[in-house]
Amino acid sequence: MVDDDRARPATPSPLLVEDRAPYLDPGLPVEQRARDLLGRLTRTEKVALLHQHSPAVERLGLAPFHTGAEALHGVAWLGTATVFPQPVGLACTWDADLVRRVGEVVGTEVRAKHAADPSVSLNVWAPVVNPLRHPAWGRHEEGWSQDPHVTAWLATAYARGLRGDHPVYWRTVPTLKHYLAYGNETDRAVTSSQLRPRVLHEYELPAYLHPAAAGVVGAVMPSYNLVNGRPNHVAGELLDLLQTHAAHPLLVVSDAAAPGNVVTFERYYDDHVESHAAMLRAGIDSFTDNDADARPTVERVTAALERGLLDEDVVDRAVLRQLELRLRTGELDPGRDPWVVGPDAIDLPAHRALARESVARSVVVLENDGVLPLAPDAVVAVVGPHADRVLHDWYSGTPPYLTGLATALRDRVGAAHVRAADGATRVTLTCTTTGGTVRALPDGTLVADGSAGHDTSLVDVTDWGDGLLTLRQVATDLLWSGAGWVVRADARRVGGWVAQESFRTHRHADGTWSVQHVGTGRWVRVQHDTQGTLVAEAHTPDSAARFTLDIVRSGSQAVAQAVADADVVLVTAGNDPHLHGRETEDRPHLDLPASQLALWRSAAAGPARPVLVVVSSYPYVLPDDLGAAAVVWTSHGGQELGPGLVDVLTGDVEPTGRLAHPWPADASQAGDLLDYDVIAARTTDWYTPAPPRYGLGHGLTYGDVRCTSLTVDAGGAAAGVQDAAPGDPTAPAGPALAAHLRLTNTGTRTAHELVQVYVDAPGHRLPYPHRLVAHTRTTLAPGQDAEVTLTVPVRELAVRDVTRDLWVVEPGEYVLSTGPSSAHATHRAVVHLDGPAVPPRELLGRRVPAASFDTATGIDLVDRTRTAGDAVQVRRGADHGALVLRDCRTAGARTLTLDVARTAPGPASVEVRDATTDALLGAVDVPDGGSRYDWHERTVALVGPVGDVVDLRVTLRGAARLASVRAD
Repeated sequence: MVDDDRARPATPSPLLVEDRAPYLDPGLPVEQRARDLLGRLTRTEKVALLHQHSPAVERLGLAPFHTGAEALHGVAWLGTATVFPQPVGLACTWDADLVRRVGEVVGTEVRAKHAADPSVSLNVWAPVVNPLRHPAWGRHEEGWSQDPHVTAWLATAYARGLRGDHPVYWRTVPTLKHYLAYGNETDRAVTSSQLRPRVLHEYELPAYLHPAAAGVVGAVMPSYNLVNGRPNHVAGELLDLLQTHAAHPLLVVSDAAAPGNVVTFERYYDDHVESHAAMLRAGIDSFTDNDADARPTVERVTAALERGLLDEDVVDRAVLRQLELRLRTGELDPGRDPWVVGPDAIDLPAHRALARESVARSVVVLENDGVLPLAPDAVVAVVGPHADRVLHDWYSGTPPYLTGLATALRDRVGAAHVRAADGATRVTLTCTTTGGTVRALPDGTLVADGSAGHDTSLVDVTDWGDGLLTLRQVATDLLWSGAGWVVRADARRVGGWVAQESFRTHRHADGTWSVQHVGTGRWVRVQHDTQGTLVAEAHTPDSAARFTLDIVRSGSQAVAQAVADADVVLVTAGNDPHLHGRETEDRPHLDLPASQLALWRSAAAGPARPVLVVVSSYPYVLPDDLGAAAVVWTSHGGQELGPGLVDVLTGDVEPTGRLAHPWPADASQAGDLLDYDVIAARTTDWYTPAPPRYGLGHGLTYGDVRCTSLTVDAGGAAAGVQDAAPGDPTAPAGPALAAHLRLTNTGTRTAHELVQVYVDAPGHRLPYPHRLVAHTRTTLAPGQDAEVTLTVPVRELAVRDVTRDLWVVEPGEYVLSTGPSSAHATHRAVVHLDGPAVPPRELLGRRVPAASFDTATGIDLVDRTRTAGDAVQVRRGADHGALVLRDCRTAGARTLTLDVARTAPGPASVEVRDATTDALLGAVDVPDGGSRYDWHERTVALVGPVGDVVDLRVTLRGAARLASVRAD
């Protein structure tokens, strides 16, 4: 093979060709400029651009570049920046304009970081649009809503703010994460999400397709997992589906270390050269692997080219997408870039004000018997682990300041009216070997040579549930940390990819205790040095140091003291975002920690009126006998958490927050964390047979808004095939229903109401989702009546017809309802839509994919080949599985042809029966030999007569795989 660099003629310096080089002409379209620039690169230069950290090409004016700056809810990992509420909190504002303004500030601060350090990428890795299918997902805090359409609506607004509104130049280039069907941290790089076509198109895809179609994102990141047996990083069909709907080509950036996973963990390919070629062919454009070391990526792609596994035009496509992205950031047009700011555009007064507004607007009042807003003269106790602390999550920036709840409340009502206690148990630990009490040296090093009662020996222990503890040195207010082997009290917060600030304890039979550092799994022992330094080194509790633990003050005592003379007690509960649920770790359960429930019951037992204030990254299952006067939820809100929360609690700001993620009534409603078939599992707010405790859209005002009537005008709307998907922001208006609601505010305060309309179709031939189809905000003064009309495009009623692969509104009755949430309908209206029925599934002379089944048991969706297509096989651990294909047209058929393969040696067969009569129609044995991708057509004569239209039940046994069924 001829070396490309030797074959290509030298390109003149851009300084000599400026007047002739189209890529330097800002008046030309970005696509034309990028293509011209691509043509000036050598093959070696192009391959080098495929890694996340790409080198400069000085002769063409290209600076060093890398993809990715974290901007989930503020600039992260780059020093001081404004920190806004987590996305799961921002979503509860139900305010796209506010969310857009937050995106603008975050984008501006990314620009400021870029001004201070040009290596800061203007390609931001946000928003995360994975629908929040299951509340146990560790990364719940990063998403927006359980409803994919609400997710798309708000994530589009955030991305629009990040992007800006200039037609050519982008403030930053947002990246959609994580594509696709990613919602578990347990085994996240090897689990395969099961997505049959309806679940794919109706539930998973909308959150990605709609922002892409709106033109507000410039990149997408595939997720670690597999879908139907194929790693998302080689899922070309899925990536093509997104690119087809995007307003312009999206740069596809791999997730960190995911390229290597395709070989090392997923074992989908045997070597990295082959896998890198497959990823590029599938649509990956940039490899985030081996940190800043581009060498392995460059070597693998180069080898793939030399071995003929990869054509250079595939590399060109990948590089072209990157060049288009970079041109959009103004990299080659600094004089024309409208988004340039100085490095001091951080933590501006307007940014602080918006952070506070965002917190207040995201707070959700879940229950209230009238205790809120707080009376102006009330004495308030604030207790619990979030009483006056503001915690960070993994993707938080470093806030310029933090203001907690108790501090903000004192600032608002005066210190004399506020009592505070965090509920931690204050202890001392004395080593049984040295006889010394553990104390902290000036540098934080913990040693066991102190004397009991010394200030440096006092430790506050906070129990985060299930035995997970943090230990805080009272004298310095710093947490114990096991980072670096020596145990020190030197951490201001829990943090890090692996949290170093969490511990567990073990009680021995003699009543002494040993301490385990969770981050390393090692137990604490005391060194044989002059001071008895504590180190996380022992392998077992028996080889660890033993301590006597003396309680100086119990947490319940401190809480009782704070509550003693209070009128109201705000009991804070919730999580630390680095513990019990975060990236790499799913939640162990959905309950509040037992220690927090005990604190709640202790505080609520007194005369003060108890208010539960949950500060968390996710919903909880609350006890039925909670007995709260009020329940309030907020996400971890960043620097203005305290002031924003106090604004709502005191009534200075009307509560406008509404849940974007339902809270289940019990854990069973959430279903299996790894089961992505929400239709079959009957999970999420769309399909659950029992209402959640708090539904989508739930949240109280301090007014009293009620709907008094609902009427729906069909306006001649009809059923039929739809030209656009539900929620498509680019679709024309089309025929619509008009829902007319009459509202009244019988309260004494102005109320901000979220008006919601849902649809059901109880008589539908398919399981039909209970889905939000329209919503709006309205404000009502005390005593005011108002009529609100919501337009419901007919396409919002559509489901995916998997037999023809299109959207269709089927004829029949649809029930539109309204109420304060998805869980409570106060009024309903029925409309009947006429139109053509969905025809039978054509089986005669046509391959019907097995993956398009209507129902299935004991079946897994798998990859038909490494590059394309789906098939089915018997679920691991089962000896057989079955699927049903409904309404199959078989008139005149004489034979059945099955496309079969096998997963392993051994028995393997497929039989087809009439699902109504159980009559056997045909059966085949799967041939031996070959790999799971060796497919065979097996044709059998139909046994007995077959009706014109039948439901087929197909049973797979043993190692059988099935791709399709055809009748002839």
